[in-house]
Order: sequence, then C-alpha cells, then structure tokens
Amino acid sequence: MTRTRIATALVLIGVAFILYIGLGYVLAPNSMAPGFGLPAWPQGESSAFMTLKGVRDISSGVVLLALLLTRQRFALGIAMLAVAVTPVGDMLTVLNNHGSVTTALSVHGLTAALVAATGVLLVRERSAESSRDTVAAVPVTAVSQ
Repeated sequence: MTRTRIATALVLIGVAFILYIGLGYVLAPNSMAPGFGLPAWPQGESSAFMTLKGVRDISSGVVLLALLLTRQRFALGIAMLAVAVTPVGDMLTVLNNHGSVTTALSVHGLTAALVAATGVLLVRERSAESSRDTVAAVPVTAVSQ
C-alpha cells in the first residue's frame, strides 16, 4: 500500500471517528461525556457545553473531508497538523482537572499522535512530488557530461 493510500485511509478513519463522536455529543451528550475522562460534567443549563463540543468535532470533520474531496492534500496535511492541537488540549484539560490519566493518554494523546502523523504523511507527499519533478527536469545531456 502506498503512502498516499495509507494517508487517505487514515484521514477517512479519522473523519468518520470525529463525526461519530461529534454527533454523539450533539444527540446524546450525557451518554458520551463519561468517556471523555473528566471527573465531572456540567449539569442543567450548563450542559449545553457538551453540545458545543459536538459541534466543534463535527465542523473539524467536515473541514477535513472537504479538503480531501477537493484533493487539496497539502492543505489537508496542514489542517491535520492544526487539528492535532485539539486532542492535545483535551488531554491537558483532563490531566489538569484530575481526570483519568489513562483516558487522557490513551484516547486524547493517541488521537493527537495519529492526527499529527497523518498530517506529516500528507505534507511529505508534496516534498516527494517536488523531488521527483526535480529529478525529471534534469536534462539528459547534463547527466552524461
């Protein structure tokens, strides 16, 4: 399997995952919240913050999917690197609020690492293409001299 296909598969898996999580927080926030890793969640009217988390996740997934579908792979790579900040922030929030260390590292930390690795794969596609173009552009006569 080529790097391009691996990167595409990772993006599709990531987009499906974040859309699923986002929809879960919009449609059934109280059932999703315990898996986030925090020791407590807002109650009553303040529980709307969980819906905001869901909307944020859905919009992240839609942006990444739009870049993939329009074949903007370098921009997608940069966006993936930028989006990796979100699970890092989630991980630090869980840790700083005495939440589950296991969830912070295994869910949010691993997510950040996979999203960033996918971003690097996508960005490196462009540098690999540039080096192939450079090699192809060298005149044959220059090589034989």
